[in-house]
Amino acid sequence: MSALSNAVNKIITSRESTIDNSAAPVNEDLPKEHPMTEKAYLEVSHTSIEFPTKKGPFKALDDVNLKIDKGEFISLIGHSGCGKSTVLNIIAGLLQATEGGVILEGREVNEPGPDRAVVFQNHSLLPWLTVYQNVELAVKQVFRGKKTKAEMAEWIEHNLELVHMSHALHKRPSEISGGMKQRVGIARALAMQPKVLLMDEPFGALDALTRAHLQDSLMEIQKDLQNTVVMITHDVDEAVLLSDRIVMMTNGPEATIGEVLEVKLDRPRNRVELADDSEYNRYRSEVLKFLYERQRKPEEKVA
Repeated sequence: MSALSNAVNKIITSRESTIDNSAAPVNEDLPKEHPMTEKAYLEVSHTSIEFPTKKGPFKALDDVNLKIDKGEFISLIGHSGCGKSTVLNIIAGLLQATEGGVILEGREVNEPGPDRAVVFQNHSLLPWLTVYQNVELAVKQVFRGKKTKAEMAEWIEHNLELVHMSHALHKRPSEISGGMKQRVGIARALAMQPKVLLMDEPFGALDALTRAHLQDSLMEIQKDLQNTVVMITHDVDEAVLLSDRIVMMTNGPEATIGEVLEVKLDRPRNRVELADDSEYNRYRSEVLKFLYERQRKPEEKVA
């Protein structure tokens, strides 16, 4: 079995251990107007991480605190090297925090598990399997013994239909476009019925038109399924269009959450109508000011 296949199996078969969450810490850095439950569905609590280097420990994240409600769509945005992917990987259980940690529904996250599905920028499809078989791989690992063969087949086809890929069930990755591959990656993640969908710049490698189509599809799926989503993006417009809140990261090292912007735009959202919307443009301006004024990179200041 290839290393990629092993990695896929590890992510979708691991289990989590339980902890006592009776004294879950409160994040006082979030906007007071955000209606936050006493115990968050997903909580990143006082999370820091260091990596060993030849020059000594490198502290990538410092005291990151974030509470996320069930069904929220959260975007992480910031300059390269600000620790966005590190935060996502800690939530996924792929990295262990040096201090603090992540709690999902009262259970500590300390390893990968099927309750947190990851969609990477690279679709990570197995090239020798068909579209159907790539999704089937995840479904069998999660639902073996829980669904019949017929129920699994119906579930696979249902999730491929959600991303408009029913017409390509028996095609291999080499026979479909980049946007279609990413749709299959999303279908595979959704088919695991995760509590949290983690997306690491899922549309970053796609052309603008394909990216727009997939953003619209993601909003439709979010409306129907009410998934809790944490997505990394470098695209300000994407963040404002998709998110309930935008989490803006400070520059590394020792990166942390600088500001959290609540996006109070009615849903469903139409990109054409929002183009001239004053509130949309105000949110967009707030993120741009944070990125290019308050968190301007040193090399940009010199230039």
